[in-house]
Amino acid sequence: FFDLVLALIFLVLFFPLLLAVAYGVRRSSSGPVIYSQPRAGQDGRVFEFYKFRSMFQDSDEVLSSFLDSDPDARSQWTTYQKLENDPRITPFGKFIRRTSLDELPQLWNVLKGDMSIVGPRPCLLSQQALYGRHWSNYCAVKPGLTGLWQVSGRNRLTYAQRVRLDVQYIRD
Repeated sequence: FFDLVLALIFLVLFFPLLLAVAYGVRRSSSGPVIYSQPRAGQDGRVFEFYKFRSMFQDSDEVLSSFLDSDPDARSQWTTYQKLENDPRITPFGKFIRRTSLDELPQLWNVLKGDMSIVGPRPCLLSQQALYGRHWSNYCAVKPGLTGLWQVSGRNRLTYAQRVRLDVQYIRD
């Protein structure tokens, strides 16, 4: 109930901001405004995860080529599952990621019941192996818009540290 009420309030309050960000995404590069991707949720159920698109449309090919040509980037990707200077991200995408405005469409995920306001961040299906024996812990709760990992260091933490924080949040 708390999640639904809060998500509705945020959607109403942020509606003008949602429109402004959608306009910015549309103007900055070609492609859809909203990006969706399958993610793992509670009980391992797969759901469509929504964000404002912050990357160029051919991002998978760009990432693959970039990682093949740069061993340091490959190492950074393996450790963090992120890149400090990601060539896939549009200039406007950098802004909405830095301010977390790209996350606003996830309020719809909360309304649909796929996510909660607070919980471990939804992970890619390919990241299940990175949780190892802790996967069942991750699947015990709904993923959230924000969680312990995000407020504890976010991009400065390794993926292994993210897993540890997710498990700590779930257990505590």
